[in-house]
Order: sequence, then structure tokens, then C-alpha cells
Amino acid sequence: MMTDPIADLLTRIRNGVQVDRPFVDVPSSKIKVSIVEALQREGFVWDYELLDANAGKTLRVNLKYGPNGEHVIQHIERVSKPGCRVYCAVGDMKDVRQGTGISVLTTSKGVLSNREARKQGVGGELVCQVW
Repeated sequence: MMTDPIADLLTRIRNGVQVDRPFVDVPSSKIKVSIVEALQREGFVWDYELLDANAGKTLRVNLKYGPNGEHVIQHIERVSKPGCRVYCAVGDMKDVRQGTGISVLTTSKGVLSNREARKQGVGGELVCQVW
């Protein structure tokens, strides 16, 4: 039994980027798909696909690299953990790495980046930070 599937998704992405994999496969769930969609909207991954496997659906995340093979994702970390949740109001949201990175939040309007959440005027649980 896995206690933190979101941390598993982020770890697989981090490990895949470190060894220059074109994609990573992860067991799928709605929250994982929403997180990857937020990363795609902000330009950190190319796209994703839902593959139908025998044991269940698999989420394939196609990783993004620069024109010379440089890593687009330099750092990805889980902020809010199952044992210690971290929440953020609209006024408390700070830029990540002077605006070069993003925070991913779960809000009442879905999973959004900190830029999208600030624009819509909502706060929520701070899931992860990426730069």
C-alpha cells in the first residue's frame, strides 16, 4: 500500500528527468492527471496520455527538454505531506524563484498553478513546487 501517491508521481518525474528519459509511466488517478495538466499548462511537460493496461489505467507523462537537451524541470518537490498539510491564502502566495517556477495548488476550482490561482482569487492546499 502506498501512503503518498502524489509524492510517488513527483519522484518518478524527478528520476526520469535526471536520467533523460523521454517519458515516465505512473499509475493513474484524477488528482495525478490534474497535477500533470497544471504542469503542462505552465510548460514543464510536453503532454500526457492515459494508457489502458490490464491492471488499471497508466498515466504516461512525456517529459520536456530544451533544444540542447537541458532539463526544463530543475527541481520538483512535495510541500504539503499527508502528515503535515500546508495551506496558502491568495494574499500569502509568493513567487517561486522570482517567478521562474510555480507552485501547484488544489483549490475549490480545481488544481491550479499559483499564477492561475492568484488570477482567479482562490487559495488552497500547496501540493508541490517546480522550477
